Amino acid sequence: MKKRSDNFRRLLTEAGENISKTPWDVYPRPQMRRRDWLCLNGEWDFETGGVKSKILVPFCPESLLSGFDGEVKYGEKMTYRRTFSVPTEWRGKRLILNFGAVSRACEVRINGAKVAENDNAYLPFSADITDALAGGENLLEVDVTNDLSPDHPYGKQKIARGGMWYTPSSGIWQTVWLEPVPEKYIEEINIACDARGADISVRGATDGVAVCDGIECEIKDGKVRVEPREPKFWSPESPHLYGVTLKCGEDEIETYFALRTVTVGNVGGVPRILLNGEPYFFNGLLDQGYFSDGIYTPASPELYGDDIEKMKSLGFNTLRKHIKIEPEQFYYECDRRGMIVFQDMVNAGKYSFFTDTVLPTLGFSIKNDATKNKSAASRENFIAAAERTVRHLYNHPCILLWTIFNEGWGQFSADEMYGRVRAIDTSRLIDATSGWFHQRKTDVDSLHIYFKKLRLGRRRELPQLISEFGGYVYKVKDHSFNLKKTYGYKIFSSREEYVRAMMALYFSEVLPLAKAGLSGAILTQVSDVEDETNGILTYDRKVMKITPLDGFDISKELQSAVTAGK
Repeated sequence: MKKRSDNFRRLLTEAGENISKTPWDVYPRPQMRRRDWLCLNGEWDFETGGVKSKILVPFCPESLLSGFDGEVKYGEKMTYRRTFSVPTEWRGKRLILNFGAVSRACEVRINGAKVAENDNAYLPFSADITDALAGGENLLEVDVTNDLSPDHPYGKQKIARGGMWYTPSSGIWQTVWLEPVPEKYIEEINIACDARGADISVRGATDGVAVCDGIECEIKDGKVRVEPREPKFWSPESPHLYGVTLKCGEDEIETYFALRTVTVGNVGGVPRILLNGEPYFFNGLLDQGYFSDGIYTPASPELYGDDIEKMKSLGFNTLRKHIKIEPEQFYYECDRRGMIVFQDMVNAGKYSFFTDTVLPTLGFSIKNDATKNKSAASRENFIAAAERTVRHLYNHPCILLWTIFNEGWGQFSADEMYGRVRAIDTSRLIDATSGWFHQRKTDVDSLHIYFKKLRLGRRRELPQLISEFGGYVYKVKDHSFNLKKTYGYKIFSSREEYVRAMMALYFSEVLPLAKAGLSGAILTQVSDVEDETNGILTYDRKVMKITPLDGFDISKELQSAVTAGK
């Protein structure tokens, strides 16, 4: 695939001018933060198809910010190379090499010796490279092949991009970093919160102390219970976090937790989702996590906070992270700024426009999905990725719901998958089948409605979610990726028409349903993505199509609606 469209390339030229040679120079794991680390982002040697060049990590080669101006051929190997030296003060320590994410199958070598391999495009991996190190400079090499195989989670990547399918993101697309650890160190933590405190489990070095809110508690056999003196709940309106220091042997990390619960309760005869025991309306947006200049990776981590604050200014309190797993910095920003996340699993398996879109839009469903995705490899890889996703993101308090399957894409045995996710996480809700092809086991009745008037679902014993709707298009031409093609569900020629239509959608359809039993609604979407121009923000984030001055925020009315029967 060649680089981005010439039209959009012109608009983005200035975006890369202020990117430093060491971008994303922030500690990439906010919930297991160590003091000493070495960022390996920046300029690397890059080779693909026999052509050698330079590339700026952590931006994928398809992106403008990568600096790579060649062609990416999918299924063909790409090789990254750079050297590094170990700081003298780290001598005597073990050295861990960490990758936030690499798309997709990769092998990692230090001084020619293989130290790691990985085949998931969205999840982190690490390796102890101590025994492969040399005394001076060390050569780090990463071979990567992105074959876009439907047998592995691939999201919305597609070679023939267009409509709701987007430019692929290959190679290293998250931070690469080194950190020194003692011989026995904290390898992993698990934080299970309730209304009064947190149960923290530690793997690796397992005995020591935890310090929180001025209180010191003993860590014994990898277990510790921490309870703040004056418990404060976390919510979008008051996102209170508690910092914790864990000291085990010679290792020390900083982490945090929040007190919050998500349950289902009966409010005035209607099943509602309860946040901290109180009915709550989840006023949300679909968030695809695509950026005009970096594709999967924004130019700087601060841009996550910018998106969150802009959406909060319009009264939104929830983001449905759509079939993508972000760098942990995104979830940290949601944790600390107060933005709820409904997290999707990344789809695997083949997509059929006729079976997965046309038929359900016409009202046809599948009563038994046990044999829907017949690829054994796709099933196996999806199960492994889904379970890893839950464990990887488990500690983030912002996440309140897991979405397993979206619109039947790669769907199979949804009831069994519900059980697998529930076995790992009993603290959150699960939307097993977002959109359609509903089976028996799920915590919410989840509908996608685009071309018809909004309505509640049929399973009234469950909380009601409209997990996708809207998709209204207002195209700002000077800030659009493609002037020739427009994708969306209802097109408006002026900002005034767009704003009026959005206001009518919420006041005339969403609000009455909230009073009737709706617990949440997810609008499509935060930003434009390539041809798809149904975002509140343009793809380059320079224009906000609807602003707080338009009087669009009806969050108080929606919240009043769900508490009316209390």
